[in-house]
Amino acid sequence: MMNKKPTITPERIREIQDIITNNPTMGRSQISIEICRKWEWQTPNGQLKDIAARDMLRALDKAGKIILPPPLITTSKTKKKYRCKHLEHNTTPMSCTLPSLLPIQLETVTGGAFLDEFKSFIDQYHYLGFDRTVGENMKYMVRDCYGTPLACLLFCSAAWSCSDRDRFIGWDKANRTKNLHLLTNQVRFLVFPWIKVPYLASHVLALASRRIIKDWEDKYGHDLAALETFVEIDRFHGTCLFRFLKYSDFSAANRGKVAVAGIPDAA
Repeated sequence: MMNKKPTITPERIREIQDIITNNPTMGRSQISIEICRKWEWQTPNGQLKDIAARDMLRALDKAGKIILPPPLITTSKTKKKYRCKHLEHNTTPMSCTLPSLLPIQLETVTGGAFLDEFKSFIDQYHYLGFDRTVGENMKYMVRDCYGTPLACLLFCSAAWSCSDRDRFIGWDKANRTKNLHLLTNQVRFLVFPWIKVPYLASHVLALASRRIIKDWEDKYGHDLAALETFVEIDRFHGTCLFRFLKYSDFSAANRGKVAVAGIPDAA
């Protein structure tokens, strides 16, 4: 079984092209699934990593190393890459103290109406919007003790390469390739703009950091060693990160700052 991204050798490229040539009726999704099955490219709990495989195929096609069949569904370049349904939400302003809302609840979001709600919040109120998730991920909806939604968090696969992070951890390329699946990247953190509760953000980050390791093990069959996130320094100061992180590296990266931290003991 292979969990991490495979090394692309000339033999693997020939193998991919043979699958494409010998199966002219297969679309790109089917080809991705076939490659995952052939290479046993899957998560520890047996889920095929076909989305990651599809991204790999597109990159090889763009580099001219393979020739993919045309996509079955074509989209205009002017259209948004991902569309999700926008729901109406209660935006009544809330301004209070954190203790009056305790205990804060973190709910894992997997599908159905809860997933629609999660996507709608992020797409409407986060400046980056919502895009499809690729690879391993975890979604949390944050509610107060009365069930009122307050915030959303989205963790996805870690960035493939980040010099500041890799230098802080002490990784070379081989160690990064071997251990990258033990990191997750917090790609979205949204406290709804009508929620004004001091210290809520750092409290939520602390709760998520203690909760996520068990949720990740239950979903993907392996634990996590660290969390990372990127901060757009033109927009944010990252203050809640400093309140939350007891040990971290917070240094300049290409687009802003990157914070890397070990996961605190869940106890």
